[in-house]
This record gives sequence, structure tokens and C-alpha cells, in this order.
Amino acid sequence: MSSDHTHGHSAHDAPPNPYLEKHTSPEQTAALEQRVQALESLLVAKGLVSSETLDKLVETYESDLGPINGAKVVARAWVDPAYKERLLKDATAAIAELGFSGLQGEHMVVVENTPDTHNLVVCTLCSCYPWPVLGLPPAWFKDAAYRSRSVVDPRGVLRDFGLELDESTAVKVWDSSAEIRYMVLPERPAGTEGMSEEELTALVSRDSMIGVTKVEKNTLR
Repeated sequence: MSSDHTHGHSAHDAPPNPYLEKHTSPEQTAALEQRVQALESLLVAKGLVSSETLDKLVETYESDLGPINGAKVVARAWVDPAYKERLLKDATAAIAELGFSGLQGEHMVVVENTPDTHNLVVCTLCSCYPWPVLGLPPAWFKDAAYRSRSVVDPRGVLRDFGLELDESTAVKVWDSSAEIRYMVLPERPAGTEGMSEEELTALVSRDSMIGVTKVEKNTLR
């Protein structure tokens, strides 16, 4: 259901995010890192898993089963109108056409950004997230401030990420759940008409498929 607003693993963490920097204190960040490290140490000490296995698992979801898969879906939709139509009609089936499916991606819905509408994805209850196409959820996606503010002040959240939208652009917020997980189809940036599907894939970032940023021609994922 949408709301229309018109008016870890520390060794693998992404670069500092402006949203977390603004809404998470150093003490909260340190406490989270300590809990993650304590849990990892406990699992390793009990022989339930090795550090190498944990590293490989995170790498798999960050790279092999991560945002690169979603980026391929987006690039295909940009170059193939028939595929885009199938994607917007039945995202689960269309995504599976490219070989991406599985746990946390059984019931997908893709929403399209246009010049008049910008979409933002959140999970207000926990951190439901489409792993097969976006990999592991970033820390800020699970943050309580993001989950609450995205609904009441989506434009403010977008500004925290450096995205300032024209007031005439409607912002729609989509609440992912255990039943449905959403992904954004970003607008194709101007000036990319001559680029190949592979080159387009390299432009698409994870954050643009959540909706907190846009895709820019001069920005590689």
C-alpha cells in the first residue's frame, strides 16, 4: 500500500551515509557494531560457522546476489519496452526471467519513477527487503528514524540523502512487508541513449532502487 505525499557486519559496511550520520549517534553506532561482533564471535566460538563462511555469505549478498542483480533488471527495462511492461505488471515473474528469485523475493512489486512521481521504499515494521535483487539491507534502512520519518516526512528524508525534488513532483511511499517487497525502477538519465545495457547496469545504484537517490549519467555504481 502506498502513501502519497505531494506537498553488520562491520568489515563490509558501506561508506558513511549522510542519513545515519545525521540521525545516529556515535554511541549508537558503536553499540551496534559491538553487538554484531559479539554475535559473530559467539557463532565462531561454538563452531557453528567460520569467519570465512560469514565473509563469503556477506560478499555473496553484497556482490553476487546483491544490487548488481537489481541493476541488471533496471537496465533491461530501460532498453526493452516489452520487458518493462512485464516488469511493472508482474515483477516477480519478470525478475525471474533474468534468473533472480528465491527467499525474500517471492512477491515483488516494481514501481516506476517518472518526471512527475518519485517513489520511496521503506519497511515501517522491521526491515523486509528484496534480497535477490538488492542484496543485504543497508543499516539505515533498518534504522527506526528512517522507518518512521519516511512516512511522515519523505521529502526531508530525501534531502538527508542529498536529493531535492521539485515541489510539483509527487512522492509516493511504499511500505514493504513479509507479503510484498517493493523495488523502484529509476528514471533513465538523459544522455544515455547510446549506452549499452552493460554500461547502463553500471550506472544503477542500490540506493536508487530504494528511491533515496536518482541515477546520474556520470555516477557509476
